[in-house]
Amino acid sequence: MRKKSVVSEAREIQTAIEMIHLGARLQLLENETNLSRERLIKLYKELKGVSPPKGMLPFSADWFLTWQPNIHSSVFADIYRYLIRHADCRGTAAIVKSYKLYLEHCKVTGMEPVLSLTRAWTLVRFFEARMLQTASCTQCGGQFVVHSNDLHARYVCGLCHVPSRAGKTNKARAAALAVAAA
Repeated sequence: MRKKSVVSEAREIQTAIEMIHLGARLQLLENETNLSRERLIKLYKELKGVSPPKGMLPFSADWFLTWQPNIHSSVFADIYRYLIRHADCRGTAAIVKSYKLYLEHCKVTGMEPVLSLTRAWTLVRFFEARMLQTASCTQCGGQFVVHSNDLHARYVCGLCHVPSRAGKTNKARAAALAVAAA
């Protein structure tokens, strides 16, 4: 039998704490740490003051291809790939660091974050399973998330070819009215 290391357990707890603060779901924590479910629930309650949310994790790759989520997913994917290639960062640490950089990018550019840590983790899993990949836009040259089985020879991203209904949400409409009234 292998002895448990106090130091490795402390690292696991620190990783779980960081992920909980970033909004990780319980299933993600269970998958990425060696801590028991009971311990994770206790930790979650201690940090958030409530029980972790119940329900299934996002499972559809199609969510990442809709207009706004695709832009945010593509930003995250580029950050993640950069860290993997150049920062000698792997696994959970790479996802957490990439997600923090994604949030910082959103803050600096004034964008509302669309991607949750759980969705970012799911995106990486879809890349690893070769369900999703990135393709270059033929107009701007940017890398965007696409289905692996789609044709990409003439791919045009959602920024170069904005869909007619893009940005026409109630929230966007209310913001536009607030600016017009000011």
